[in-house]
Amino acid sequence: MSVPKEIQERVEKLREEIRRYDYYYYVLNQPLISDAEYDKLFRELLELERQYPELVTPDSPTQRVGAPPAEEFAPVEHAIPMLSLANCFDDEELEEWDDRVRRMLGGEPVEYVCEPKLDGLSVELVYVDGVFTVGSTRGDGRVGEDVTRNLRTIKQVPLRLFPLNGKVPKLLEARGEVYMEKEAFRRLNEERERAGEPLFANPRNAAAGSLRQLDPNVTASRPLKIFFYAMGRAEGIEIRSQVELLTTFPKLGLPVNP
Repeated sequence: MSVPKEIQERVEKLREEIRRYDYYYYVLNQPLISDAEYDKLFRELLELERQYPELVTPDSPTQRVGAPPAEEFAPVEHAIPMLSLANCFDDEELEEWDDRVRRMLGGEPVEYVCEPKLDGLSVELVYVDGVFTVGSTRGDGRVGEDVTRNLRTIKQVPLRLFPLNGKVPKLLEARGEVYMEKEAFRRLNEERERAGEPLFANPRNAAAGSLRQLDPNVTASRPLKIFFYAMGRAEGIEIRSQVELLTTFPKLGLPVNP
């Protein structure tokens, strides 16, 4: 039995509205509707997808949670290695690094972009035709672990990118950091202490341990956030500088360093 056209259109409209509300709520911290109004829309979408399961798609807002536990994390090879940044501990080391940069550029003007360092777990999310398809940890820089199902549970992660100038990139490998805010970390440890469970040593360990759960429902219960700061391969979109990346990613629905 074919699905009535008006049902298909209503499902797509609900998804678009919910994605927009999610972006404003979880990324911009600017709720546009009340929780009750949001829940009403979400329940309507759930019910329509229950009645017409053929309409369910991986990028639907309803598909963030519910996957069964995995037995292990599958390896994922990064098309472009995810290299770690070198540390700098004093002004002299910083000046030496600046000298090297200027020598490599041969006298060209130098402009730096500075972002706060948030300590978490580095990840790569692959979007194909705007749809989130695979997510992995940095691992050793060349091979990471497949944590796609867990990343889907983080509300700041868009399951589908917003169009940019009327279209989405054919391919985009967005690189970011999964982290936990200090206040959320404190509350989580308080809950674990009351439950008699081992405490996390610091927010970075809490974020990493929460993301690397074989059961995505455990990840979904943890207060994880994400921001994006770099990209690997890209097709159908041109980003030529870090400044351009930081202004373009939010337009696609990808949050950047807060």
